[in-house]
Amino acid sequence: MNNSPFRSVLFVCLGNICRSPLAEGVFRSVLAAEGKGDGIRIDSAGTNGYHTGEAPDERSIAVAGRYGIDISNQCCRQLTLEDFTRFDLIVGMDRANVAAIETRRPANATAQTGLLYEIALGELKQIPDPYYGTNVDFERVYRMILAASKGLSKRF
Repeated sequence: MNNSPFRSVLFVCLGNICRSPLAEGVFRSVLAAEGKGDGIRIDSAGTNGYHTGEAPDERSIAVAGRYGIDISNQCCRQLTLEDFTRFDLIVGMDRANVAAIETRRPANATAQTGLLYEIALGELKQIPDPYYGTNVDFERVYRMILAASKGLSKRF
């Protein structure tokens, strides 16, 4: 029996097409490798709805695929008020994401919120948005998310 306070996590970035879908897939993979995935809800969302209904960015799909993680079937969505009671933990990829999450936080929210790296590894590091970058930037973001996911898994 898992006595962790966390049984669900929502990863949040700006558009839910680069970082947060990658984090969803990587964290799911890390938990599975550790034999912890059963019964844990993992999802991702964006603070804006520009890409609602779309698949993740092809570069995020490609970098995940290079490590045996398939995120191609994910569907982008926007953060909702219900997410604040549906998830135990809502983490933003950077400070702007966390600020946007807190701006939307309803009075009845039960979720703990914060910066992914801070909650996972105790560091104030931000995961940069690779959208306007190159494949090298997506690779760097993957490595950062993998490190954070391994740290976060200890909380589940």
